[in-house]
Amino acid sequence: MPIQVERLKINYKTLEEFKKFKEYGVQELSMLEDLQENIIEDNCDSPFYGIYYGDKLVARMSLYERSAKYDLYFDPPQNYLELWKLEVLPDYQFKGYGKKLVEFAKSFGVPIKTNSRMKSKEFWEKMGFQTVTYDMDRDLGQNPLVWYPEGVKEKKQTAN
Repeated sequence: MPIQVERLKINYKTLEEFKKFKEYGVQELSMLEDLQENIIEDNCDSPFYGIYYGDKLVARMSLYERSAKYDLYFDPPQNYLELWKLEVLPDYQFKGYGKKLVEFAKSFGVPIKTNSRMKSKEFWEKMGFQTVTYDMDRDLGQNPLVWYPEGVKEKKQTAN
């Protein structure tokens, strides 16, 4: 059965599934509040994408589109994606689910920025992501990794 990435619906079942992931936090809690304030169940404007194995959510990520006017990473400046919370449940790791999610994000053809969690940098490098030159003002203690589609390169920071 081919691995299928799908946009996750915002509903109570999805939120229950999210509780199984270590990275459960503020984003999910705000989704829960939205649901409790009577947002239409199954809203499809969710930033979350995932992969189901049978009826179980086994891998997920969030993708946020960022405007070119806030682009501090890419040359030429352009809209880009910020990829967060890529996570695969322990029993499903090393089976290609994380790779499939990243390939899906790359399919939009725009640059991608992410921050690697501990011990995941090697995965991101295998997926073609590169470390950017650290800039204290811009990166605020994070160590962003980026993926460049063809024709895009790192934006060089100018000294003030």
